[in-house]
This record gives sequence, C-alpha cells and structure tokens, in this order.
Amino acid sequence: MSTPITILGIESSCDETSASICQDGQILSNVIATQKVHEKYGGVVPELASRAHIQNIVPVVDTAIKESGITLNQIDAVAFTQAPGLIGSLLVGTQFAKSTALALNKPLIAVHHMQAHVLANLIGVHKPEFPFLCLTVSGGHTQIVKATSPLQMEVLGETIDDAAGEAFDKTAKILGLPYPGGPLIDKYASEGNPLAFSFAKPQVPGLDFSFSGVKTSVLYFLQKQMSEDPDFVQKNLPDLAASIQHTIIDVLIKKLKKAIQQTGIRHVCIAGGVSANKGLRAALVQLGEQLGVETYRPDFQYCVDNAGMIAMTGYYKYLAGQFTGLEISPSARASW
Repeated sequence: MSTPITILGIESSCDETSASICQDGQILSNVIATQKVHEKYGGVVPELASRAHIQNIVPVVDTAIKESGITLNQIDAVAFTQAPGLIGSLLVGTQFAKSTALALNKPLIAVHHMQAHVLANLIGVHKPEFPFLCLTVSGGHTQIVKATSPLQMEVLGETIDDAAGEAFDKTAKILGLPYPGGPLIDKYASEGNPLAFSFAKPQVPGLDFSFSGVKTSVLYFLQKQMSEDPDFVQKNLPDLAASIQHTIIDVLIKKLKKAIQQTGIRHVCIAGGVSANKGLRAALVQLGEQLGVETYRPDFQYCVDNAGMIAMTGYYKYLAGQFTGLEISPSARASW
C-alpha cells in the first residue's frame, strides 16, 4: 500500500484565518477563525485583519492538525494562498507557510485563491465531472470559469465593476443593515416578495457582468421613497431584500445559462462566499432542472474563505509537481 499524500493548507487572504489537512484528496479537518473586529467599522480594516491573523494562525493550524488525527511529521507539503487578497493578510499566511515548510524540509505550494474556490466543488462525495462550468461569486470577484481538469481553467466572463457580493453588501448598507450585510439580505429575503420592487439590471455583452448599476438603482429608488415616507425601509424591509436578491441572482443565472448554451457543458457548479446564499443555491437547482444539467453546490463551510479548498488545490498541484521556492512573495492581484 502506498503512503498517503498529506497536505497542510493555509488560507489568510482576507479576514478568515484557516488551516486544513487534506489526505489523498479527502479533507480531514477544516478550521476557520472569523474576525469579528471589523463589524463596527462596516467593512474589513486591512491593518486589523493582519494583526488578527498573527494572533490566530498558530492556534488554528494546531487545531487543524489535532482534529485531523495526523502528526506534523506526516505532512508532505504546505499549500498557502499566494494571491489575490489583502497584502498584509497574505503576508502572514505566506510567511507562516514558508517557515513551516522550511522547518519540516517539505515542498511549498502556492495557490491562487479563485482557482481554489472552483476546486471546493471536488470536496465531498457529489463531485462534478470534467469539463464543468463554475459560477464563482464572492465579495471581490464574479466569474464564469470553464474547468477542463483540476489545474486547467479558463475565465469565460467576469465583472467589469462591482462583484456580486459587493452589490449585496453595498445595498445592505443602503438599507441600514450592519456589516456583513449580504447574509442579512438573504435572511430577510426569505420573508419577502421578490417581485415587489423592480431595480436596474445592467446589460453587458457576452458573459461579463456589471453590478454597480444595481446599487445606484436601489439608492435612487430609496431616496425617492424615503422623501415621501421616512419609515419606508422599515415597513418594507423583507420585500426590499427579496427584490434586491432577485435582481442580483437573475443577472447571475441568466449569464450562467448563456454560458451553458454556448459551451454545451452539462456539469455546472457555484463557488465563493455568495454561493452560500440560499436564493442562489435554489436558483441553480432550478436552472439545472430547466436545462437538464447536473448542478453542484459546495457545503457551506467550503463556500466562505477556507483552507479546505487551499489544501485540495495543493493536493492536485503536488501530484503535478507544481512546487514553488522560498523566494515567492504574495500578490494582492494576480492573473491565473
């Protein structure tokens, strides 16, 4: 029997400190420490995020190793998020990964955060077949990706301005909801009428997206309504949330449908933080039934920023011999 391949994954691109152990393509542990310090500021403060990563990373990695049931010496390689993300946050994870790899005399594997989100769909039993399409939606990115193998991907379309998650958070802020507002939009939307109000849906050619117009449309609509009734938002919050969510999801699903029809690919996934949105998950299932395609959704813990997806990507890069040297630096922005 061959010796199993064991990967330590580290994720620190934004405000989640996470560590995971992957063994032969199976996730043995996935520990995430979320930073609450940013809530009172209405968004992630980069300097505070970096400090929190420094505090969290040692206990998070230690917990991940203990929960996996392995020992530190069994690790075959260390995978880490190299890009994109907040540079200070990335630096913490990068330096910790380098130090660990050097101390253990093990290879180092650099992972692109967005590639890892796509491969989150390979965690678990219900996995897509290659080639598959993935709608990757988060606070910083919105993309349609064609994956022909774990390490061969092509971006078919992406946002030209705001990301879908950014649109959720910004419209939530307009409604007066606390940060992070996206999950609260999802919560209130379940109680409202998605067709109560109509908002702009920017039209962009091809498979690219635009969401900045949604925010502006909501802002102007509410300014008008609240000039007549200052309590308009409070009286209509569930319907407003449902209508905003319906608008954003409709744009996403229509583009994904177009990609399916153009490529003929029959396996379709979602990924990224917004893929935890119950409305989007339901819309994906409905689209699959409509077009007769297989759909896939990661477990909720693998939708948010997490090291499970980093370790899984690291596993496939290990098999391909794609290692990096200690001279590598993190990058706030990086193409695939």
